[in-house]
Amino acid sequence: MTQDMPRFEQIRVSIDAEGIATILLDVPDASLNPLSDALVAEFETALDMIKARSEARGIVVGSAKKAFAAGWNLIELMSLLESVKDARELHSRTPGLSRLLRRLETCGKPVAAAINGLALGGGLELALACHYRVLADDASAKVGLPEVLVGLLPGAGGTQRLPRLIGAEAALRIMLDGKPVAPADALKLGIVHELAPAADVLARTRAWLLGTPTGTQPWDVKGGGKVPGGRNLADPAIATLFMLGVPAATRSTLRNYPAPAAIMASVYEGLPLPIERGLAIERRKFALLAVGPEARNLIRTMFINKGKADKLARRPAGIAQKPVRRLAVLGAGMMGCGLAHVAARAGMQVAVLDTTQALAERAREHAQRTMEKDQQAGRITAQHASEVLARISATTEYETLAGSDFVIEAVFEDRAVKAEATRRAEAVIAKDAVFATNTSTLPITGLATASSRPSQFIGMHFFSPVERMPLVEIIRSKTTDESTLAWTLDLAKRLGKTPIVVYDSRGFFTSRVFGTYCYEGQMLLKDGVNPALIENGGRFAGMPVGPLAVMDEVSLELQYKVVQQARIDLGKDFREPVSWDLLRHFVEDLRRVGRKGGAGFYEYPAGGRKFLWAGLAQEYPVASVQPSLDDVKRRLLYIQCLESARCLEEGVLTNPADADLGSILGWGFPSYTGGVLSFIDTVGAARFVADCRRFAASFGPRFEPCDSLLKMARDGTRFHAAA
Repeated sequence: MTQDMPRFEQIRVSIDAEGIATILLDVPDASLNPLSDALVAEFETALDMIKARSEARGIVVGSAKKAFAAGWNLIELMSLLESVKDARELHSRTPGLSRLLRRLETCGKPVAAAINGLALGGGLELALACHYRVLADDASAKVGLPEVLVGLLPGAGGTQRLPRLIGAEAALRIMLDGKPVAPADALKLGIVHELAPAADVLARTRAWLLGTPTGTQPWDVKGGGKVPGGRNLADPAIATLFMLGVPAATRSTLRNYPAPAAIMASVYEGLPLPIERGLAIERRKFALLAVGPEARNLIRTMFINKGKADKLARRPAGIAQKPVRRLAVLGAGMMGCGLAHVAARAGMQVAVLDTTQALAERAREHAQRTMEKDQQAGRITAQHASEVLARISATTEYETLAGSDFVIEAVFEDRAVKAEATRRAEAVIAKDAVFATNTSTLPITGLATASSRPSQFIGMHFFSPVERMPLVEIIRSKTTDESTLAWTLDLAKRLGKTPIVVYDSRGFFTSRVFGTYCYEGQMLLKDGVNPALIENGGRFAGMPVGPLAVMDEVSLELQYKVVQQARIDLGKDFREPVSWDLLRHFVEDLRRVGRKGGAGFYEYPAGGRKFLWAGLAQEYPVASVQPSLDDVKRRLLYIQCLESARCLEEGVLTNPADADLGSILGWGFPSYTGGVLSFIDTVGAARFVADCRRFAASFGPRFEPCDSLLKMARDGTRFHAAA
């Protein structure tokens, strides 16, 4: 091995006695290798040095870590976005990686990628610029182009190289889904040339380079090379692919997410052209997307702020961890069963208690059914399922919970029932155990009065189904201490949940704000807006379902009971929801309580699809003049954002990032907005306040902007520093 290669910070470079140069990505203080300007600069320098070495016969690009490369450093990208004024400036400042990869594949020497682990985004684009690719035959060694998930397109050749390699249809499916591809599928599709055990990947690439390798990419041969499925836009199959694909992408995004259309356009425009021109098209479209609000919002909330939350940014400092070994779950309803399964999969011993043994056993039955589906899908083995199931025990006796170091109470949403469960569990569990109550509406401070150790009492609001919903809302009562908060956050992380921290109030943050969406849908109905327009307004705004449909799913009767409980709890301070008379009428008079009762805002015919109840027009006649779709969308979104700003002003929330994450992960607020408070930033506080005042004049004081928003409008400030 030659000894005169310089040392780098981001990469390791060497040339061995057989003339094989190796460039290993090795970003310091990172478990993965994020690509960055610094890494690109070092790679270019190394490439120039290797090209100048006559003894260098080929290049291996690999990684010194367990993964290959995780894509571009989005924190660095966000910093750049803050400093540019438009797409033109961004385009001029971001040629680095795309230029490097083009230089790599045309350097005159054969290049092989040793993909020893995960290769996503720019990491896969780097591999695609190599002439030969060997991928580790390991379940964790997935490849993919997930840029669409943060509102971007692959900007370093992904939209040009992948279609030329595996065909436009297969490439678009990968880029539009954003899902990673398993090794076997990557080989079958032709993304990689061979699979090998992770320990042999480097050796296999060297073997190829020591054979008779080619240093020319298929797209650099005369005529641009043959593309699977064709590249001629006049070809009927290609024309049909794009004719059907564009409306399909529009239908799925409802024009709220520009990235899918930009990806399709980049492939459509670039595929018939020489690779150089295709790459230029891709870079221009990348710049236009990157400076748009959707990409910035998605990157800020779903990557940067979610990453901070997952790393427990809200955890109090200086408190040692206390791992949960034995978890007690009180109640084997849907929530309790899901919690038991998730905790057992995380390695905890879980005792599930209910009033009868048969009810308690439902937790094990639920876990078994769920894991059987996972086994059939190949996600887990039978042995793993057996080990998980063995960690779940069912009981009716509180005494069997002795020694539990954490309790999650998930019993019926009744103050008296919860109080009894609290007292009986605290009598037997460890003295330093945390007691968490899973409730969506009841104030934690009030529930803590039943506790003999209120400083160790906290709220954990999970979302159903627990196995799939990523959020947990952690609620501090007035008596919750710092250690309890820290240990609860630790448990949330171990359960694989993204936590937000809020302070106690009725409905906390998620239930309180989501309720405004439901109530506003009902107010639109009272105002004479066509029910179909209401539902479509919600969906076109980006909500998962319309407000009337979601009320049917949640149950009008449940919401009715929540309001009645609040009436009892608050006494003279109680204020009826704006749509109380409609809610009361549906439950008491019409007996239409939602899907579970077979009738609500919708009809539910046996064996058929639900449809809006025709009687709505009789109960709430449709006005002759209807609002625009945009105004319906704004009413439904603005009321949620306004209530979130009130939560921040009142101290229910202490950080705008928690509001944004909670809204997207908790109830499906549209992610292109970045969340409820990022949406206000995107609109601009001044315009948002003006719109709210217009709505308040027409529809009532619930739209009056709060003091903090008025101040933001005057001062020109924002919730988030980045645009």
